[in-house]
Amino acid sequence: MADPSYSSSLGTLLSRDQWKRRCALWGGAVAVALAALVFAKAGDAAFALFGGIVSHSPWWALLVTPAVFALLAWLTNGALRPTRGSGIPQVIAALERPDQDFRRKNLSLGVSAGKLALTVVALFGGASVGREGPTVHVGASLMYVIGRRFGFSDPREAARFLLAGGAAGIAAAFNTPLAGVVFAIEELSDRYEHRFSGTLLTAVIIGGVISLGLVGNYTYFGRVDAHLALGMGWLAVLLCGVVGGLAGGLFVRLVLAAMDGKPRWLAAARGRQPVLFAAGCGVALALIGICFGQGAFGTGYEQARSLVQDQATVGHEFGLMKFAANLVSYLAGIPGGLFSPALAVGAGIGHNLAALLPGVDPSAIVLLGMCAYLTGVTQAPLTSAVISMELTDNSDMLLPILATVLLARALSALVSPTPIYKALAQRVLADLPAPAHQRGDSRPSDRT
Repeated sequence: MADPSYSSSLGTLLSRDQWKRRCALWGGAVAVALAALVFAKAGDAAFALFGGIVSHSPWWALLVTPAVFALLAWLTNGALRPTRGSGIPQVIAALERPDQDFRRKNLSLGVSAGKLALTVVALFGGASVGREGPTVHVGASLMYVIGRRFGFSDPREAARFLLAGGAAGIAAAFNTPLAGVVFAIEELSDRYEHRFSGTLLTAVIIGGVISLGLVGNYTYFGRVDAHLALGMGWLAVLLCGVVGGLAGGLFVRLVLAAMDGKPRWLAAARGRQPVLFAAGCGVALALIGICFGQGAFGTGYEQARSLVQDQATVGHEFGLMKFAANLVSYLAGIPGGLFSPALAVGAGIGHNLAALLPGVDPSAIVLLGMCAYLTGVTQAPLTSAVISMELTDNSDMLLPILATVLLARALSALVSPTPIYKALAQRVLADLPAPAHQRGDSRPSDRT
């Protein structure tokens, strides 16, 4: 007599719907990986052009950066408004509320293309933004559109595609497959389904294989052979966790206050003349770069890499300078993410704290500063820990990193109780019309 469970498993394996879903997810994962690679190359090329301009004279930044910021503000105050910011809040909002019109407006192919192109333009203007958040947005958008084309328009199915696309996006952006999975579970959704784990892993693996085949096996910051001995070394855990967590929470508090119209003079200036306000932010960023160095511009990748490799090319002012550069760039309301710039700020914090502990491996303290500040900003300790380890190919620091991110998460929550992406997603949702059932509208939420 045949085993019923075996027959059921065989039926699932051979199911036409299951294979259609697999093809959609696999094809979507390939598309996300290719888009992430194109995005990375274009972003690097754009910022290299900006670097070439300011290498002739840093004063060119006073012309280029405000002009680009103003252009982006003008473009994103109309139909391209969904491309503003990092994009992760829009993905979270789409998961929270499966509204058909909202998803089509914020997750269309046009939005994906616009997000990619305008973030590249922002990097050409020297904006202190990253491409990882936008890659999550683009990945979720591509996967969502492909899923609908294959007929998976049910809200539950659409959410699965969104999660897979976001995970594949963060994995492809950093070449960190495990971090992509953890990010999807910890940051994008609190309703993760056990049965969906295989689907999510498959999408991330396929995206990783595509990236591996095209650019080779690499570590984002290079291998870091850092170690932290017991005793004074673990004082670095305490210092980095406290300082990084508080600094990250402060950044979130300032961003959310500005989004809520505080102080009033700032909100008034932004509301009356958003294009001029963005240009003013560009002027502020250009002046920061002129006064303190070109590390103020772009993602901060090169500077952070030099610090974590204990080959510093910047001074002890870098962390505070990059904090200010990230803040004015985000307040401008232009497209761009927070991950890479946050890692750069954290590296600067770690570099400063290393001066207080001369007998401790400075690379280890920089690594702890990176994961602490990133945790302070995102309040996603597991994602921050996994990303930090995968970016440096270092598992020896597992326990110190876990202790640091947990401490940083607790301190950040004291300053800003709500994580930044969740808080921004709540503001996106608050601007939406009431759900259909509350309006007495019988239209389906996300069905064709």
